[in-house]
Amino acid sequence: MQRIALAFILGCVLVPSIAQSAQKTPSAASPSVQSAISAVVEKDRRKYGGRTPIVAALIGVWDGKGAGFVRAFGYADLAQKRPLTPADHFRIGSNTKTFVVSVLLQLIAEKKLSLDDTVSRFPLGVHIPNGNNITVRELCNMRSGLFEAYSTPQFARLNMTVPKNFAPRMIVAWAVKQKPYFAPGKGYHYSNTNYLLLGLIIEQITKDSVGDQIRKRLLEPFGLTQTSYPQTEAMPDPWAHGYGLDKKRNWEDVSNTIPVAFMGSAGEMISDMTDMRRWIKLYATGKTGGPAGYRPITECKPFLGNTAFGLGINCSAGWYGYTGALPGYNTADYYNPATGTTIVAWINYQAEQPIEGVASVMVRDIARIITPANVPFVYASEDLKRLER
Repeated sequence: MQRIALAFILGCVLVPSIAQSAQKTPSAASPSVQSAISAVVEKDRRKYGGRTPIVAALIGVWDGKGAGFVRAFGYADLAQKRPLTPADHFRIGSNTKTFVVSVLLQLIAEKKLSLDDTVSRFPLGVHIPNGNNITVRELCNMRSGLFEAYSTPQFARLNMTVPKNFAPRMIVAWAVKQKPYFAPGKGYHYSNTNYLLLGLIIEQITKDSVGDQIRKRLLEPFGLTQTSYPQTEAMPDPWAHGYGLDKKRNWEDVSNTIPVAFMGSAGEMISDMTDMRRWIKLYATGKTGGPAGYRPITECKPFLGNTAFGLGINCSAGWYGYTGALPGYNTADYYNPATGTTIVAWINYQAEQPIEGVASVMVRDIARIITPANVPFVYASEDLKRLER
């Protein structure tokens, strides 16, 4: 549970040129392509499951010519044997960060802050050591060095119980008392503390909640009617239950075991496939916020293997998007602007391995079929060992 929304952010490759990627790709309407996609998804469900395959997977692939393939595998509710459907809602975990960055970029376009502002500029109600040397940009691209909020001993002692008078700054305060991973700007380490802080910055500037800002600036204008920043653990119908493995490697329902108050701007949101398919293309192409023509992908910096990480975005082999993970859910949404291809791969399980997350593995396996010249998330074994240290 310490990895509540660590989100397997392995997903941002050094981007080949658009011209290099502009080759003919197989059609998502091809029966042979659809059969191959189904086969690799079933293989991954078996490989990364327990005594039985991963309970459910929701897969969507759309090519640049408008052809699409959507298939739901398994059960949304194992106890009731209710089959998963494309309309089922999932917790999208760290995909929430794409919405947070979009609000932030809109505020930057409004001249209310800049990426180069330091954290110390903002009265956040919590002291951030070395805050005069940590920039907003470094929070966005995971280069602040701040300790992971969900790995502190104080958070562990809560045992998923929300204390009275809880506020996100409480978790942040615990995190910043821990030794930083490195000096600001001197490395990369995925830490949800960064995005909890960005949420506090948004609220300080707007005098409004992050959830309200996301709703007013993004969900309503873009017609994302099935996407929400919830205030309670309740899920909108229909919804996919989340599962984990017990000690005997049998499936157990872990739905709603994490209070949404803890997730906050690091991973609180809920959505469905239709909304997220539209959203990730809008986000990757710079339609959701910031100066005219600005795209978050322009900030991608090398990270691991053929990956890079930017302002709340993973960039890998010409693919741009995000991966979210928290107990019971793992969601990956990626768009390739050169080919006009979108891949959405969601499962209702957060696996301990592989480190990049099963949903990202599924995206990679599908990309091998649909865009064989652009395969994301490719790492050498030495890369993964370095990441785990």
